[in-house]
Amino acid sequence: MSNASLLPSGVTVLERGWLSANNVLLQGADSATLVDSGYVKHQAQTLALVQHALQGRPLDLLVNTHLHSDHCGGNHALQMHYPELHTWIPPGLAQAVQHWSEDALSYKPTGQNCPAFRFNGLLQPGSTHRWGHMDWQVHAAPGHDPHSVILFAPEHRLLMSADALWQNGFGVVFPELEGVDAFDEVAQTLDLIERLNPATIIPGHGSVFTELAPALALARSKLNGFAQNPERHARYGAKVLLKFKLLEWGQISKAEFSDWATQVPYLHSLHQRFGQDLTLATWLNMMLAELERSGAVQLEGEMLLDA
Repeated sequence: MSNASLLPSGVTVLERGWLSANNVLLQGADSATLVDSGYVKHQAQTLALVQHALQGRPLDLLVNTHLHSDHCGGNHALQMHYPELHTWIPPGLAQAVQHWSEDALSYKPTGQNCPAFRFNGLLQPGSTHRWGHMDWQVHAAPGHDPHSVILFAPEHRLLMSADALWQNGFGVVFPELEGVDAFDEVAQTLDLIERLNPATIIPGHGSVFTELAPALALARSKLNGFAQNPERHARYGAKVLLKFKLLEWGQISKAEFSDWATQVPYLHSLHQRFGQDLTLATWLNMMLAELERSGAVQLEGEMLLDA
């Protein structure tokens, strides 16, 4: 649970970490809604946390802010446990979910995992929904993900910002990893958040916070740095993909990790665009060395350990 004193009645934040996104439970007199479900490795933990918070009542609705693996990896387990559960997703990847395209859904390009799930409805930008004790507006929030939405409850000035804004920045701009310009969309989404002027922000990762202005200033500073030097963002994106997998595995031999990394399409693409004067293996070792220097990875003999 996270910063309950900052939240209205009926709102529970299950703060998870960086492998699994935060889960937000909205309980009213007649229904219970969960926003985002974490990564598949934590699906049993997600289910246990939700069951504990619900105290025996059923989960009625599952909502995803976007369909990156760390936000919807628990969908399948929740749907299996709650057979009457309805699931709503943003509309942009509805066909990809319906036909389960791991390429279109980014799971194959990132080298990540997500079990197939179904959906019952679409979370249309511009719509408003009654979840828990309050009305939630759905706003398009492209940038980190072109199909992402953020959720805002104006009565309480409460924002679920997903990965569009964290207290210390924002999520990797994935379209940029594909060579698609998206830094301007990140800026526009930050402007949207500023206009909404939330008093309390529930980010996709990290603790609930209330200081909007410094978070926006930091995010804009980071964005300007990336926009002026796209290679810096590309290297950051590559290291995030590598670190995410180490978070999942905990530890793995350097040889096995290299075998995985050389099969990841996004890493191939980034190497070809920003490191083609080096072999892929050399470039990947450089990324790992940078992670080790920053304290994010430990190398012990031939083993890589998450740090």
